[in-house]
Amino acid sequence: MNIPGIHKRFVILVSSVAALGGLLFGYDTAVISGAIGFLQKHFELSAAATGWAASCALAGCVIGAACAGFFSDRIGRRRVLLLSALMFLLSAVGTAIAPRFFIFVIFRIIGGLGIGAASMASPLYIAEISPARWRGRLVTLNQLAIVGGILLIYLVNFRIVQYGGELWNETMGWRWMFASGALPSIILLVMLFFVPETPRFLVLKGRDDEALRIAARIESGESSGFNIEEIRAVQREGGMSRFQGLALRIVVLGIILACLQQITGINVFLYYAPEIFKHVGSGTNAALMQTVLVGAMNLFFTVVAMLSVDRLGRKPLWIIGALGMGVCLVAMGIAAMRSDSGQWLLIFVLGYIACFACSLGPVTWVMLSEMFPARLRGRFMAISAVALWTANFVVSQSFPMLDQNTLLIKKFHHGFPFFLYAFWCFLGAWFVGRHLPETKNRSLEEIERWWIKGSKAVDLR
Repeated sequence: MNIPGIHKRFVILVSSVAALGGLLFGYDTAVISGAIGFLQKHFELSAAATGWAASCALAGCVIGAACAGFFSDRIGRRRVLLLSALMFLLSAVGTAIAPRFFIFVIFRIIGGLGIGAASMASPLYIAEISPARWRGRLVTLNQLAIVGGILLIYLVNFRIVQYGGELWNETMGWRWMFASGALPSIILLVMLFFVPETPRFLVLKGRDDEALRIAARIESGESSGFNIEEIRAVQREGGMSRFQGLALRIVVLGIILACLQQITGINVFLYYAPEIFKHVGSGTNAALMQTVLVGAMNLFFTVVAMLSVDRLGRKPLWIIGALGMGVCLVAMGIAAMRSDSGQWLLIFVLGYIACFACSLGPVTWVMLSEMFPARLRGRFMAISAVALWTANFVVSQSFPMLDQNTLLIKKFHHGFPFFLYAFWCFLGAWFVGRHLPETKNRSLEEIERWWIKGSKAVDLR
């Protein structure tokens, strides 16, 4: 679609390059799923060590997200993406050649640093460089890249496993799985040298002439949403003492929003889907095929979100999606309690994934990338990303304990976690409807002014 004033090719190009950080985020997160069994045998790992091999990257994610906020506000969004690409490359090479398990863990944590940094830097970069009318769909492009990266590494892992026998996979196959991440890392590293820093960051650093040149390549004419004087005016308003009290409120809302994306249970289905299907009678092969359907559904409905978020708005998508997820989760819990067939459970899981993929998955990142004030956007995004990764860790670690608890099994027959996640879905729908503004088609400066002056002074309904 051609919109007067917007330089379509340039905007899509730079956003796509930034979204490669999301692709590597998904790729590097999911690569362990195909390698973990061979790793366990190769290094003769205990159960605890196997769990650490699978989850050690999460430790890096938390640290990477926390540090990326500080550095993105100091050295720029683009340079943080460069550092992320470098860490992805180091991790891919280091894990592939690691002679000892502890060396493998070190390089997986380095990869986690890159994942954590990219998880906040990619949507932040896209949000700041996008025209207001396209910002939702372009930030959603990052989520599409994450999902695409997950599916891509599933296919790569499957092909590598087919190449050799069991012994070859235990000694070499898993190494090639990790090494395969080097190619997309190099592509991102090279491409980032050809994209600019965001104009809004340059204004914050007093580089107005450079900011204007880049902004003119994004959007020109009277329709342009980039106005240095407006940015400066918002900065002056944001320096008022009453804004300091709002800062805490805004970051708390961001933390809650980020946590809600995770405590509604999404990664339980991405990490444990085969085991969930096995619990209700599916065989191993059938469970794996059903998991592939989950991934395909995730990808398809992320595209739906990308096409809808700038038309329908952020709040309606988030609320409708959360309610749909809650209904599907209640149905899953009832199906689990009644020991219904895997076919019914699969239908409910696919419905849940569809609702998440067109709402909480991409829209949460869109809202987080828009809601924070310019001077603190990097740091507040980082705090929210740390909260998200921490919630991810808690949910992922607690699900087996809830699902395998003897008392809960006796009373709910594996249904209790679904009812718990449904509760958070319904609570989240209320929270977003009550506390967050609609930001569709608004410039980042208009959104910031809404926080400063209050919803009665600046209407963002």
